Amino acid sequence: MHTVNQQLIADRLKISRATVSRCFTNHPGINPKTRARVFSLASRLGYTPLEKRAEFGSRSEKRGLNFGVLTCVELPNFEHTAYGNPGQELLNGLSDFARGQDVRLDLHFVRPEDLHLDGPSYAASMGQRRSKWNGVVLIYPFPRTVVDELVDRYPVVSLVEQYGGTAINCVDVDHHRGVARLIDRLRSVGHERIGFFTWRYQVEATWSLRRFGAYVEQLTALGIPLRETDMINVGPHGAMPIEESYERLLAQTRAGVTAWICAADHQAYEVIQWLEGRGVHVPRDVSVTGFDGLAQPAGAPLLSTVQVPFHEIGVNGGKRLLDLVHKRFGAPQHILLDCGLREGSTIAPPVRCAAAPPRAPGMREVGQRTDEVGS
Repeated sequence: MHTVNQQLIADRLKISRATVSRCFTNHPGINPKTRARVFSLASRLGYTPLEKRAEFGSRSEKRGLNFGVLTCVELPNFEHTAYGNPGQELLNGLSDFARGQDVRLDLHFVRPEDLHLDGPSYAASMGQRRSKWNGVVLIYPFPRTVVDELVDRYPVVSLVEQYGGTAINCVDVDHHRGVARLIDRLRSVGHERIGFFTWRYQVEATWSLRRFGAYVEQLTALGIPLRETDMINVGPHGAMPIEESYERLLAQTRAGVTAWICAADHQAYEVIQWLEGRGVHVPRDVSVTGFDGLAQPAGAPLLSTVQVPFHEIGVNGGKRLLDLVHKRFGAPQHILLDCGLREGSTIAPPVRCAAAPPRAPGMREVGQRTDEVGS
């Protein structure tokens, strides 16, 4: 076993020991992405720089603010980079904010199955360090029980996750605007029967439900019929196994769905790969979109999706928490950042519309299209 210290962190990341040390002292010359990588690895290795400074009782240890940063995810999933890493981008933005302030970040990974702050992953990773925190930033969905316990103890800001039943501050993307842009893009090339697909997660992902809500709202506003069969894993009857979900998606594609909005990019890439394995080509046979703007995996088509400004969300989350530290009981805020459409190669006109002339603005063919596709 190697001794866990700053030199080990430096060796693992192939940077200098001095760079690691400067990351923990908020040196202004350190790139925020480097700081975020150092904090992330230190947390995974169990390195605790705040405790080590406390041993010396230095006055500098008392200066500034300490923000606890909790990431609710199994580490192998956080480190999985095939589809990019939104959590790391959020950390980069948070680190960028902290660099310009006298703020130290204390990062910990906790497990989704722990439902209270006395759970094993919380106790093992944080211990008495929680007493040093001036506030907490949450990354990824947390069990509501943990959120409620944290809000009772600290100012808390959640990044990209809104908790409707809890008075918690959140910095997020404008899901409604993003989904509206996807639907407008799909309709501009002739799609009228558009399905919605998502997964079910161990901890309920309210971001997925918000994107689904935006989908329902937009289709309703456009006068497009809502079909429960075209909405996968969003009903009240529980989650389907993933393979069954894909089979349902394929069946609905054959029944007339010409485009699918997936709640997240990683879902969309998996859907595309699964469909291709069964001889259904994207976008020739069906269009698929995502939401997040993650990096394109090797060998995959460039996904048409919504670009979420993860870095800016991290920066604004740090700013909001700093405000809360100085005004503990201010009214909770949900800060929504804009998002843009990223054009890819996974949208094309429906097969039956490929040779049709462009429709005049405002015209729809809702009734005509329902029973004709997939025959």
